[in-house]
Amino acid sequence: MIYLDAAATSPVRREVLEAMWPYLTGDFGNPSSHHAVGESAARALAEARTTVATWLGCRASELTFTSGGTEADNLAIKGIALANPRGRHIVTTRIEHEAVLESVDYLVRLHGFSVSFVPVGRDGLVAAADFAAALRPDTTLASVMLANNEVGTIQPIAQLAALAHEHGIPFHTDAVQAAGWLPLDVRTLGVDALSVSGHKIGAPKGVGVLYVRGRIPVEPLIHGGGQERGRRSGTENVAGAVGLATAARLVMERLAADDGDGRATAASAASKSRDAFIAAVLDEAPGASLTGHPTARLPGTASFVFPGTNGEAVLLELERRGTVCSSGSACAAGSEDASHVLLALGYPDDLARTAVRFSWGPDTTAAELAAVAPAVGDAVRTVSALGR
Repeated sequence: MIYLDAAATSPVRREVLEAMWPYLTGDFGNPSSHHAVGESAARALAEARTTVATWLGCRASELTFTSGGTEADNLAIKGIALANPRGRHIVTTRIEHEAVLESVDYLVRLHGFSVSFVPVGRDGLVAAADFAAALRPDTTLASVMLANNEVGTIQPIAQLAALAHEHGIPFHTDAVQAAGWLPLDVRTLGVDALSVSGHKIGAPKGVGVLYVRGRIPVEPLIHGGGQERGRRSGTENVAGAVGLATAARLVMERLAADDGDGRATAASAASKSRDAFIAAVLDEAPGASLTGHPTARLPGTASFVFPGTNGEAVLLELERRGTVCSSGSACAAGSEDASHVLLALGYPDDLARTAVRFSWGPDTTAAELAAVAPAVGDAVRTVSALGR
């Protein structure tokens, strides 16, 4: 079976499991305990925080370990908005992950906030002029994801963050899908807050991290013992943090690696394989269209609409042919609604329901992608024939 649903989750890497194992067994201590067992766990937690800080280009003290990307997004949106006395207005887009959209909705419903949604083009890009026009004197936070989890479009985050800062507005980006493919140096991006989830990069489910710049105040969502510098109470997931740090180290090594012959880096090579896969699918399935930006997109994501089909039916046919993928965000699995991302991009409801997303990790080969393209054509033709 060929697994092309890495945007939903990735397998835990062997190196990550080996690094975590001691903290699931002998070094099981609570890092808040003042004895040898607890101090060993505390050292591991501190080392993990330092490694992740190196990955993100920030200070270790600016990081809060969380249970994943969803909690990191919630803490960023609710925590910064509720702690910032500037105003009660949020700027975001309609193509954000549900963790951002539902957090904003919570602030609107229960705390009297208002929200402005910046429009996106058919390619999923946010225009700088539209973003700037949405900012107001009472805007307390702006949040735009670095790369979309359904169509893969990459946003000009550094430019948008700079515009927000011209008005003194903190800027958050959800980098969950970008992690593993794009550099996440927060200084280069110019962001004030950034969310990451471990299970997208080879760490286990249940661990993530939130970066918040310097002394920006954050109202905690979870109260208790004051762990994580008071921003996220609860006994820390030491093994998870070690796993995330190990996965982050592997990402840094891969993104920095070159084959030594002057050829493309791993990400560039993946982009070439992606483009070849896109061309093959469009050739095998006439009438299909790529969603999202044709070039400003993640190296490991390609999403299509197949007119005259049903996306879920195409998924079933592909699984019968040995390929696993998805029709959109795994967080919306089971929903009967069309993708909110594609609707925001201007796709009509019936066409949005034909979408299929293929996403893969760095270990997926060009040969595997080449083998999937004919299966896509077969699956689309089968479903189209059944609908006649």
